[in-house]
Amino acid sequence: MSESMPIAAQTIEAPEEVMTEAEERISVATAGQLMWWRFRKHTLAMISAVVLILFYLVAIFAPALAYVDPELSEAQRGLMPPQKVYWLDDGKLSPHIYAVKGARDPKTFKRVYVNDPETKIPLRFFVRGFPYKLLGLVPGDIHLLGVEGAPIEESLFLLGTDVNGRDLWSRLMYATQISLVIGLAAVALSLFLGVLLGGISGYFSGTIDTVIQRVIEIFRSIPTIPLWMGLAAALPRSWSTQQIYLAITLIISLLGWTELARVVRGRFLTLREEDFITAAELVGCGKMRIIFRHMVPSFLSHIIAATTLAIPAMIISETSLSFLGLGLRPPAISWGVLLEQAQNIQALAISPWLLLPVIPVILAVLAFNFVGDGLRDAADPYG
Repeated sequence: MSESMPIAAQTIEAPEEVMTEAEERISVATAGQLMWWRFRKHTLAMISAVVLILFYLVAIFAPALAYVDPELSEAQRGLMPPQKVYWLDDGKLSPHIYAVKGARDPKTFKRVYVNDPETKIPLRFFVRGFPYKLLGLVPGDIHLLGVEGAPIEESLFLLGTDVNGRDLWSRLMYATQISLVIGLAAVALSLFLGVLLGGISGYFSGTIDTVIQRVIEIFRSIPTIPLWMGLAAALPRSWSTQQIYLAITLIISLLGWTELARVVRGRFLTLREEDFITAAELVGCGKMRIIFRHMVPSFLSHIIAATTLAIPAMIISETSLSFLGLGLRPPAISWGVLLEQAQNIQALAISPWLLLPVIPVILAVLAFNFVGDGLRDAADPYG
């Protein structure tokens, strides 16, 4: 009986040792590690993060994913429906398409397109095509898709064409790049303004706080649609696409920093009374150093979550304004510009594929919101 005691004691102590190791791991983990461990438990947020990574890979490699020049137009190919890809040929993997012929319907006099089963066009991957520059810097001419034995601009139409005969797939790739980048750029600028002005307002208080808060109230009281109509009328028609792009980014940023500034101000009003802030002041740290090196990092996770939730709002703003003709204008290509062609019932009845750009808009906005929810839940790792 006495010999069995150590064995029983050993079986009781083993779970305590495992528990101690887990607690020790948590006790020495950084805030970033704790946040990541908790974020990984949010399955929907993890899936959404993968979706966003894919979106931004598309944005980076948009010219390589587009198989024709997005501005290349041909009236004879206007409003062509999406083309079917056949993956098997006699039981073997051999992706191909059939040549498309256009003709007039004798009854409706509308132009219709039918496949020519006699002309099979093989699909090829990683082929040379029109030249481009990735991110405006790296030259290249390799494209993901191509065809063999026919001009690609006359044979491949994965998502159909618009009213001017421009390939919708290629335009959607470039539109993804513009819409996602303009959302990030606008959020980055509004994040800087919100943290800076909100931090100054909460840390200094007094007259500075009063002035900044009144400015915020003025910005938030301006009706959005009339403001954009006025700004759209004020933008010179002679401006280039790059100038309009920069102007839209700046305007969206200047209107989007107010909410974050108020959140930052509220946190700073609480933090400035903490002991570590008093200690930083006593050792002679400058005001800006205290704000950006001591106060902002203390709730950086909340700022990240708020920023993630702000990006879809920026994307929706750009898409909505371009859809209404108040944002980016052709020849710029964005999700809103593409959807502008699907404004009337006739377009939806005749060519419903023009609404396809709404799918990436919905997916991107949902993914950003789910990731933001996951980050917000993980922002308090000890909760």
